[in-house]
Amino acid sequence: MDYSFLKEILCETGLRICRRVHHSLHTQSLEERAAVHSESSDDTIYQIDRDVEDLLIEEIETHAEELGGVVLVAEGLEREGELYTAPNSIDPADAAWRILMDPIDGTRGIMYDKRSAFYLAGAAPNRGESTTIQDIELAVMVEIPTSRSYLSDTLWAIKGEGARRFTHDLKTGAVKPRSITPSTSSTILGGFAQISRFFPPGRNILAQIDEEIIQTLFPNAPEGRAILFEDQYISTGGQFYEMLIGHDRFNADLRASLYRRMRGDGFTAGAYMSPLRYLRPTYRRRGGIAHYRDRWRSS
Repeated sequence: MDYSFLKEILCETGLRICRRVHHSLHTQSLEERAAVHSESSDDTIYQIDRDVEDLLIEEIETHAEELGGVVLVAEGLEREGELYTAPNSIDPADAAWRILMDPIDGTRGIMYDKRSAFYLAGAAPNRGESTTIQDIELAVMVEIPTSRSYLSDTLWAIKGEGARRFTHDLKTGAVKPRSITPSTSSTILGGFAQISRFFPPGRNILAQIDEEIIQTLFPNAPEGRAILFEDQYISTGGQFYEMLIGHDRFNADLRASLYRRMRGDGFTAGAYMSPLRYLRPTYRRRGGIAHYRDRWRSS
């Protein structure tokens, strides 16, 4: 299957979103960007998110018919509880593509102009409700840099055909091919490596898992030596990017597994979101890190 046309559309959409957000960083105040547009049970939609929706819809609707129809899975774009489908006249079951998209992954970091966010898109042949992430055959990510930077990386990959990276100069429009070079180190010693724990609940548990990794791998580390460094990048796309270009040795995001186990142990959504003083006695009573580690291993 020829993915070149769809790839160009998704890359161009990402670059347009990048430019829109980059412009807002220079022209809007933090209060304007951080205004809450809407809230759901899963996330908060900020004004900076809402500002790119019209651009996203314009791109998809312009090309949807030529693509054979698109079902777009993106937060905030549902129509009366149904997934967004373009063109409007097509039955979702007849659309050729199902695209999973996060227009701004890392909203909080870019909203406060702290660190790059990423536009993420993955396209899979539409298999209806049975379509999964494993069906994705084309993936695109575009860096949304802070106001102090004018360079934006685009990475894309087609299943079975490898991956590519190039850098856009947002000032001049120049494009430069770049390599994708993950770290070739056989150890995490002296490098960046981390377990994601930037949101509660369970940060104490995740931190102890991190400590156990270090104690297991380097039991005789000299006192005072920095064994490794960590980077709690609040963006899944950013985490992958750091590994793809060789900055990080590994990143483990165990939160979904942790939350499932905590719910299985009787924590309701309200309870396990309570302060850590509520979690710690139960955590200690159940055997600390060994309890959760052993349960994960047996699942």
